[in-house]
Amino acid sequence: MVDSSSETPANLSPRARARVQTMRDIVRLGREHLATEGAAALSLRAVARDLGLVSSAVYRYVASRDELLTLLVVDGYDELGDAVDAALAKVDRSDHAGRMTAIGRAVRAWGLAEPATYALLFGSPVPGYEAPAEQTTGPGTRVVVRLVEVWEDAWQAGAISLDEAPLAPRRLSRDLARIRKQMGLTVPEQLVARGLFAWAALFGCVTWEVFGQYGSTTFTDPADLFEHHLAALVESVGLA
Repeated sequence: MVDSSSETPANLSPRARARVQTMRDIVRLGREHLATEGAAALSLRAVARDLGLVSSAVYRYVASRDELLTLLVVDGYDELGDAVDAALAKVDRSDHAGRMTAIGRAVRAWGLAEPATYALLFGSPVPGYEAPAEQTTGPGTRVVVRLVEVWEDAWQAGAISLDEAPLAPRRLSRDLARIRKQMGLTVPEQLVARGLFAWAALFGCVTWEVFGQYGSTTFTDPADLFEHHLAALVESVGLA
Protein backbone atom coordinates (compact mmCIF):
# COMPACT_ATOMS: atom_id res chain seq x y z
CA MET A 1 0.00 0.00 0.00
CA VAL A 2 1.20 3.48 -0.81
CA ASP A 3 2.11 5.89 1.95
CA SER A 4 -0.12 8.84 1.08
CA SER A 5 1.88 11.33 3.13
CA SER A 6 4.14 13.74 1.29
CA GLU A 7 7.19 12.86 3.37
CA THR A 8 9.19 9.65 3.29
CA PRO A 9 10.19 8.33 6.76
CA ALA A 10 13.83 9.19 7.40
CA ASN A 11 14.60 5.80 8.96
CA LEU A 12 14.03 3.90 5.70
CA SER A 13 16.95 2.49 3.79
CA PRO A 14 17.79 4.11 0.43
CA ARG A 15 16.26 1.12 -1.35
CA ALA A 16 13.06 1.34 0.66
CA ARG A 17 12.86 5.09 0.12
CA ALA A 18 13.25 4.56 -3.61
CA ARG A 19 10.44 2.00 -3.57
CA VAL A 20 8.10 4.37 -1.71
CA GLN A 21 8.83 7.10 -4.26
CA THR A 22 8.26 4.72 -7.18
CA MET A 23 4.91 3.66 -5.74
CA ARG A 24 3.92 7.31 -5.40
CA ASP A 25 4.91 7.92 -9.00
CA ILE A 26 2.86 4.93 -10.14
CA VAL A 27 -0.22 6.28 -8.36
CA ARG A 28 0.38 9.79 -9.72
CA LEU A 29 0.73 8.52 -13.28
CA GLY A 30 -2.21 6.19 -12.78
CA ARG A 31 -4.35 9.18 -11.83
CA GLU A 32 -3.16 11.01 -14.95
CA HIS A 33 -4.01 8.04 -17.18
CA LEU A 34 -7.36 7.71 -15.43
CA ALA A 35 -8.16 11.30 -16.41
CA THR A 36 -7.13 10.89 -20.05
CA GLU A 37 -8.02 7.27 -20.83
CA GLY A 38 -10.72 6.35 -18.34
CA ALA A 39 -10.80 3.49 -15.83
CA ALA A 40 -11.80 0.78 -18.30
CA ALA A 41 -8.80 1.54 -20.54
CA LEU A 42 -6.28 1.88 -17.72
CA SER A 43 -3.06 0.05 -18.62
CA LEU A 44 -0.31 -0.85 -16.19
CA ARG A 45 2.08 -1.23 -19.14
CA ALA A 46 1.33 2.34 -20.24
CA VAL A 47 1.99 3.63 -16.73
CA ALA A 48 5.28 1.70 -16.67
CA ARG A 49 6.26 3.22 -19.99
CA ASP A 50 5.68 6.76 -18.73
CA LEU A 51 7.63 5.91 -15.60
CA GLY A 52 10.57 4.70 -17.68
CA LEU A 53 10.27 1.09 -16.55
CA VAL A 54 10.03 -1.99 -18.72
CA SER A 55 6.72 -3.76 -18.25
CA SER A 56 8.33 -6.69 -16.45
CA ALA A 57 9.89 -4.35 -13.88
CA VAL A 58 6.65 -2.60 -12.91
CA TYR A 59 5.13 -5.89 -11.77
CA ARG A 60 7.62 -5.89 -8.89
CA TYR A 61 5.65 -2.93 -7.55
CA VAL A 62 2.10 -3.52 -8.74
CA ALA A 63 1.01 -7.01 -9.70
CA SER A 64 -1.90 -6.23 -12.02
CA ARG A 65 -4.26 -3.65 -13.43
CA ASP A 66 -6.74 -4.51 -10.70
CA GLU A 67 -4.13 -3.81 -8.03
CA LEU A 68 -3.41 -0.47 -9.67
CA LEU A 69 -7.12 0.34 -9.66
CA THR A 70 -7.27 -0.50 -5.96
CA LEU A 71 -4.36 1.83 -5.28
CA LEU A 72 -6.18 4.59 -7.15
CA VAL A 73 -9.44 3.90 -5.32
CA VAL A 74 -7.76 4.09 -1.91
CA ASP A 75 -5.78 7.17 -2.94
CA GLY A 76 -8.97 8.87 -4.13
CA TYR A 77 -10.96 8.03 -1.00
CA ASP A 78 -8.10 9.24 1.20
CA GLU A 79 -7.76 12.47 -0.74
CA LEU A 80 -11.51 13.10 -0.45
CA GLY A 81 -11.42 12.25 3.26
CA ASP A 82 -8.49 14.61 3.80
CA ALA A 83 -10.39 17.40 2.01
CA VAL A 84 -13.40 16.87 4.28
CA ASP A 85 -11.22 16.79 7.41
CA ALA A 86 -9.49 20.01 6.36
CA ALA A 87 -12.86 21.70 5.88
CA LEU A 88 -14.12 20.50 9.25
CA ALA A 89 -11.01 21.81 11.00
CA LYS A 90 -12.23 25.34 10.20
CA VAL A 91 -15.66 24.88 11.83
CA ASP A 92 -16.45 24.92 15.54
CA ARG A 93 -17.49 21.44 16.69
CA SER A 94 -20.64 22.84 18.31
CA ASP A 95 -21.81 24.25 14.96
CA HIS A 96 -23.53 21.09 13.75
CA ALA A 97 -25.24 22.63 10.72
CA GLY A 98 -21.98 24.36 9.80
CA ARG A 99 -20.08 21.08 9.99
CA MET A 100 -22.56 19.28 7.75
CA THR A 101 -22.46 22.20 5.31
CA ALA A 102 -18.66 22.14 5.30
CA ILE A 103 -18.66 18.42 4.50
CA GLY A 104 -21.06 18.92 1.60
CA ARG A 105 -19.07 21.79 0.13
CA ALA A 106 -15.81 19.88 0.46
CA VAL A 107 -17.25 16.83 -1.32
CA ARG A 108 -18.53 19.00 -4.18
CA ALA A 109 -15.28 20.95 -4.52
CA TRP A 110 -13.20 17.78 -4.62
CA GLY A 111 -15.52 16.05 -7.07
CA LEU A 112 -15.44 18.98 -9.49
CA ALA A 113 -11.64 19.22 -9.20
CA GLU A 114 -11.09 15.47 -9.67
CA PRO A 115 -13.92 14.25 -11.95
CA ALA A 116 -12.06 11.19 -13.24
CA THR A 117 -11.25 9.89 -9.76
CA TYR A 118 -14.75 10.79 -8.55
CA ALA A 119 -16.13 8.71 -11.43
CA LEU A 120 -13.90 5.79 -10.42
CA LEU A 121 -15.24 5.96 -6.86
CA PHE A 122 -18.90 6.77 -7.47
CA GLY A 123 -19.59 6.20 -11.16
CA SER A 124 -20.22 3.06 -13.19
CA PRO A 125 -18.32 -0.07 -12.10
CA VAL A 126 -15.17 -0.90 -14.04
CA PRO A 127 -15.83 -4.09 -16.08
CA GLY A 128 -14.09 -7.06 -14.52
CA TYR A 129 -12.96 -5.20 -11.39
CA GLU A 130 -14.27 -5.55 -7.85
CA ALA A 131 -12.69 -3.39 -5.16
CA PRO A 132 -11.38 -5.53 -2.26
CA ALA A 133 -13.40 -4.61 0.83
CA GLU A 134 -10.51 -5.21 3.23
CA GLN A 135 -8.52 -2.42 1.54
CA THR A 136 -11.23 0.03 0.50
CA THR A 137 -13.97 -0.03 3.14
CA GLY A 138 -12.05 2.03 5.70
CA PRO A 139 -11.00 4.82 3.32
CA GLY A 140 -14.34 4.63 1.54
CA THR A 141 -16.39 5.31 4.67
CA ARG A 142 -14.41 8.29 5.95
CA VAL A 143 -16.93 10.86 4.73
CA VAL A 144 -20.03 9.10 6.01
CA VAL A 145 -18.31 8.57 9.38
CA ARG A 146 -17.78 12.33 9.61
CA LEU A 147 -21.44 12.91 8.77
CA VAL A 148 -22.53 10.41 11.40
CA GLU A 149 -20.31 12.14 13.96
CA VAL A 150 -22.15 15.40 13.26
CA TRP A 151 -25.56 13.82 13.74
CA GLU A 152 -24.52 11.96 16.90
CA ASP A 153 -23.01 15.12 18.40
CA ALA A 154 -26.12 17.11 17.53
CA TRP A 155 -28.38 14.48 19.10
CA GLN A 156 -26.28 14.33 22.26
CA ALA A 157 -26.38 18.14 22.49
CA GLY A 158 -30.18 18.19 22.16
CA ALA A 159 -29.97 20.07 18.87
CA ILE A 160 -32.21 17.56 17.05
CA SER A 161 -35.71 16.56 18.11
CA LEU A 162 -37.19 13.48 16.42
CA ASP A 163 -39.67 10.71 17.14
CA GLU A 164 -37.80 7.79 18.73
CA ALA A 165 -40.41 5.17 17.88
CA PRO A 166 -39.26 2.20 15.73
CA LEU A 167 -39.90 2.55 12.02
CA ALA A 168 -42.04 0.28 9.87
CA PRO A 169 -41.69 -2.25 8.40
CA ARG A 170 -40.05 -4.28 11.15
CA ARG A 171 -37.25 -5.50 8.90
CA LEU A 172 -36.21 -1.88 8.29
CA SER A 173 -36.31 -1.23 12.02
CA ARG A 174 -34.07 -4.26 12.59
CA ASP A 175 -31.63 -3.09 9.91
CA LEU A 176 -31.42 0.39 11.41
CA ALA A 177 -31.00 -1.04 14.91
CA ARG A 178 -28.10 -3.15 13.65
CA ILE A 179 -26.45 -0.09 12.11
CA ARG A 180 -26.86 1.82 15.38
CA LYS A 181 -25.25 -1.01 17.31
CA GLN A 182 -22.38 -1.47 14.86
CA MET A 183 -21.53 2.22 14.99
CA GLY A 184 -22.15 2.67 18.71
CA LEU A 185 -24.80 5.34 18.15
CA THR A 186 -27.35 6.75 20.57
CA VAL A 187 -29.38 8.47 17.83
CA PRO A 188 -32.86 7.03 17.17
CA GLU A 189 -33.72 4.95 14.12
CA GLN A 190 -35.50 7.92 12.57
CA LEU A 191 -32.27 9.90 12.50
CA VAL A 192 -30.30 6.98 11.08
CA ALA A 193 -32.84 6.73 8.25
CA ARG A 194 -32.79 10.47 7.59
CA GLY A 195 -29.01 10.45 7.73
CA LEU A 196 -28.84 7.73 5.09
CA PHE A 197 -31.13 9.84 2.92
CA ALA A 198 -28.95 12.92 3.38
CA TRP A 199 -25.77 10.94 2.62
CA ALA A 200 -27.19 9.45 -0.55
CA ALA A 201 -28.72 12.74 -1.66
CA LEU A 202 -25.50 14.69 -1.07
CA PHE A 203 -23.54 12.41 -3.37
CA GLY A 204 -26.43 12.36 -5.80
CA CYS A 205 -26.33 16.14 -6.07
CA VAL A 206 -22.57 16.15 -6.57
CA THR A 207 -22.71 13.28 -9.06
CA TRP A 208 -25.37 15.04 -11.13
CA GLU A 209 -23.15 18.10 -11.40
CA VAL A 210 -19.83 16.30 -11.94
CA PHE A 211 -21.31 14.22 -14.75
CA GLY A 212 -22.96 17.23 -16.39
CA GLN A 213 -26.50 15.98 -16.05
CA TYR A 214 -27.99 19.47 -15.68
CA GLY A 215 -26.67 20.53 -19.06
CA SER A 216 -24.22 23.34 -19.71
CA THR A 217 -26.71 26.20 -20.01
CA THR A 218 -29.45 25.36 -17.50
CA PHE A 219 -27.97 27.25 -14.54
CA THR A 220 -25.85 30.39 -14.57
CA ASP A 221 -23.91 28.92 -11.66
CA PRO A 222 -24.72 25.36 -10.48
CA ALA A 223 -23.28 26.27 -7.09
CA ASP A 224 -26.43 28.27 -6.40
CA LEU A 225 -28.58 25.16 -6.82
CA PHE A 226 -26.17 23.05 -4.77
CA GLU A 227 -26.31 25.50 -1.87
CA HIS A 228 -30.11 25.35 -1.98
CA HIS A 229 -30.03 21.55 -1.97
CA LEU A 230 -27.42 21.45 0.79
CA ALA A 231 -29.53 23.65 3.04
CA ALA A 232 -32.48 21.30 2.45
CA LEU A 233 -30.34 18.27 3.36
CA VAL A 234 -29.16 19.94 6.58
CA GLU A 235 -32.79 20.63 7.44
CA SER A 236 -33.82 17.06 6.55
CA VAL A 237 -31.86 15.62 9.47
CA GLY A 238 -33.35 18.14 11.87
CA LEU A 239 -30.59 20.73 11.99
CA ALA A 240 -31.45 24.42 11.81
